[in-house]
Amino acid sequence: MALETCGSCLSCLLIPLALWSIVVNILLYFPNGKASHAASYQLPNYVWYFEGICFSGVMILLLAVILITLECSMFYRCCQSESCNKTYRSFISIVLALLGVAFSGYSCIIFTLGLIQGPFCNSSGGWDYIFKDTAGGYLTDYPAWSRCTEPVNIVEWNIILLSILIALSGLQLIICFLKVAAELKRTLCGTYSVFVQVTKYLRSFHQHLQVSLASAICLS
Repeated sequence: MALETCGSCLSCLLIPLALWSIVVNILLYFPNGKASHAASYQLPNYVWYFEGICFSGVMILLLAVILITLECSMFYRCCQSESCNKTYRSFISIVLALLGVAFSGYSCIIFTLGLIQGPFCNSSGGWDYIFKDTAGGYLTDYPAWSRCTEPVNIVEWNIILLSILIALSGLQLIICFLKVAAELKRTLCGTYSVFVQVTKYLRSFHQHLQVSLASAICLS
């Protein structure tokens, strides 16, 4: 019951998460607040996927707005029956929530791969992904971080921002899953209640038909 009543709350939570995702992803393009490295394309390749801006950002934001609109009582009635209208809206919400799962899940995977690969930085051997062969082991090898001489503190910058993006997209993924579960429960329960009403009507009609047939036989 709590999951159903909090469906609109789940949709509203997606909005700040999407906005934060956009802001944090933009910060990845400006290590230490400088735009020179972005202008020279001296940034990790995963950053150029724009997944934090497009997928876990703008796309999730649009889905959240549509979901909130669907939950509004003033939404356009697509059917004559109220139960039909609610079922139709729940079906659309399920499809949108599944899209949210896909968008946030994709973003979470890309952010994780970017974190494992490590930053693109300048070292004694030139610009390269010097931690790409460590399979993420550099995350706990703090002395190795000093091998990146430019941009300054780029390892810490990438780790912090990518970790935040992973957390944000992970929360979006969980919320979208909960949204799917809430709408499925609402749809199935609504369908079951309609089925029960139809069954009762058919049973009453059958009993009335039996009585009518019995009366007809007696009169004959």
